[in-house]
Amino acid sequence: MILSHQTIKLYCQMNKMIEPWCERTMFEGMSYGLGPASYDFRVAQNITVLPNHINLCFTIERVIMPNNIAARVCDKSTWARLGIVVQNTHFDPGFCGFPTIELTNHTNIPIGIKAGSPICQFVFEFLDQPTQMPYRGKYQNQPAEPIGAKHEE
Repeated sequence: MILSHQTIKLYCQMNKMIEPWCERTMFEGMSYGLGPASYDFRVAQNITVLPNHINLCFTIERVIMPNNIAARVCDKSTWARLGIVVQNTHFDPGFCGFPTIELTNHTNIPIGIKAGSPICQFVFEFLDQPTQMPYRGKYQNQPAEPIGAKHEE
């Protein structure tokens, strides 16, 4: 079940699931913060996504996923209409850290994205019951920097 505006807000207030937290806000004509059934995250650094390339960025917001909630990452339609897409990622219950977001530029021109720009939406879903196996993988407690693939030693 996808979480509604009021349920996301309640969980964020109870569990500090997203920090910093904000209600629906605007940045240069794009919305971020709490939406009707998602939360829009912002990019933390200025980036230029080159044509037909993938860039990694990280968000201003840090997440602490409870053991009964998972999240999907979706595009912001404003960026998708310009040719920038987010590689849809899944965040498991128990994940904690600053999300690294993968962006692809499907155009033939470089596209600049300013720090603070809304970049993606997190859609939260309840599990049928809290997991007994929360995320404890290699990206746990990810710092505020874009993290590329980590290979197991």
